[in-house]
This record gives sequence, structure tokens and C-alpha cells, in this order.
Amino acid sequence: MGSITWPFLKWAGGKRRLARPLAALCPEHIERYVEPFLGSGALFLYLAQTRPSFPAALSDSNAELVNVYRCVRDSAGELAEILEDHERKYYKNPERHYYRVRDDYKAQGRIERAARMIFLNKTCYNGLYRVNRSGRFNVPHGMYVRPAICNRRTLAAASDILNRSGVWIRSADYTRATAACRAGDLVYLDPPYLPLTKTANFTDYTTQSFDYDDHVALAREFHRLADLGCTVVLSNSNSARIRNLYDGFAIQTVGINRSINCNASRRTGQSELVVTSAPAPVIRRLPQRGRQALRASAPRTS
Repeated sequence: MGSITWPFLKWAGGKRRLARPLAALCPEHIERYVEPFLGSGALFLYLAQTRPSFPAALSDSNAELVNVYRCVRDSAGELAEILEDHERKYYKNPERHYYRVRDDYKAQGRIERAARMIFLNKTCYNGLYRVNRSGRFNVPHGMYVRPAICNRRTLAAASDILNRSGVWIRSADYTRATAACRAGDLVYLDPPYLPLTKTANFTDYTTQSFDYDDHVALAREFHRLADLGCTVVLSNSNSARIRNLYDGFAIQTVGINRSINCNASRRTGQSELVVTSAPAPVIRRLPQRGRQALRASAPRTS
């Protein structure tokens, strides 16, 4: 196998560092893959390159994100040209070009909107995607020195993967996406995490936040999918409240570095939970430098 094509977007809670160990929890033969909180799509991209071909239903409630995926699939070359133009202008005057693009809400074509989102993702503070109640992107400029805004090779490789037969991309709430699930599906749920502190709230992903009641509803859907006969894998924050919602399922505690934190010293030594609907192999370690041992709790009885 050649080198892996990784996500073309940075994303808060993105799973690039965990893609390999998460893949170990997935069946070798995938009948159908369903991911309703798509984000950076790291696990999907990894599985698409390391498993026999499989159909996939990819979706997200963020319509602008879905537009980016569709444009990468359909118009990667034209998208790259616009991004390269952004790159040239940004290098000449980074902050000025960033805020000009960020605050431009005039009507744009779908490819221009996709390029705008990728550009902002590469140049905003920590790659964070956040909108206000009016739906306007409001993240400040990041501190970068000549960031790579356009990677034609990555866009072309991702386009090839998304153009495979049976890959379906749509904008939808997760409940609509999982309503069509059937026995044998592999479902990966990576919702906006339940914040552990008041200052760690990054749930303003769309104009509607994802609060604790939404996590309760998602846990009910996890139970339904498991009863239906799906293989379900879920990621979330390492919280007692989340553990309680998935009591009876296999829960693993995964050590991981966070890229989204204003204090660099707090980007290490953190952990999150991985829940599976059936007994699964223990994730033992991350493949990256600075990897940490991972602990697994035995499945509890209901």
C-alpha cells in the first residue's frame, strides 16, 4: 500500500491521529459505511484506502462543509485554481486578505464558497470552525508563516476516492442519516463533544448547538442501531455523563493530543472515549510520536 491520503481540512476533534487504531475496531469487510458527523472524514479516507471497496453514506448537518466535499469530488481542479489565487494574495498581506475573505458574505458560486471555506480553515485560529447565531463565520486570524493553502495532490486523491461508485454525500441531520441504516452497516458517530469545562465549548458548529440533551438522544440512537444489528463506533469526551449513557457497551479510554487549545501546554495528556456496540480489540497505542498507552474498561453488564 502506498502513502495514505489524509484529510484536506483541519478539524476540531478530527481523527487523523486515531484513524489507524479506530480502523482496528472496524470489520475487515465493510458492507456499507455510514458517517453522519463527517467533519474531516479521516476515518472514512483511511478505510477507503485500506479496505476492499465499499459503499458509503457520508453526511453532515453543516451544509457548507458538505458543499466542500461535493466540490472536491466534482471540481477539484477548478477548486485548486481558486485556492492558489487565495494563496498568492494571502502571502502578500495575510491579515488583510484573511479578514476580507472572512467578512465577504456576498452571493458566491458553490466552488467559490468551497474555496473560501478551505482557505479560512487553513488560515484561521487553530483551524476552528465556528459560526454565530446568524450563521456567520467568526473565528479570528491564526498565527501562521506561509501556510500551505492549496495541495493539488491531496485534493485530486480525495476526489478520486469520493468519485468511487457507491459513495453518497448529502447535507442532513444525523437522525435522517441513520434512519436508513440496516443490519450489517458500520456506523461511525463522531458528534460535537460534550464539553468538560465551560471554556471548552466548541459546539457552535452550526447555528444550532449540540447540548447534553442531544447527547442523550444520540445515545438512544446508538442503542437502536446496535439492536438493529449495526456495528457502531462512537467517539466522545472522557466524561462520567457520557460513560453513563453507554453503560453496557465496550468503552475504551484513548490518550490523545488536542490541537484545539489556546494554551499549547494543554494540548497533551488528554483523553477521550471510544464506545463500540460489540466487544472489540483493545486499542493499545497511537502510531504517532508521543503516543500514550491506552486503557480499556471491560464491557459492563446491563
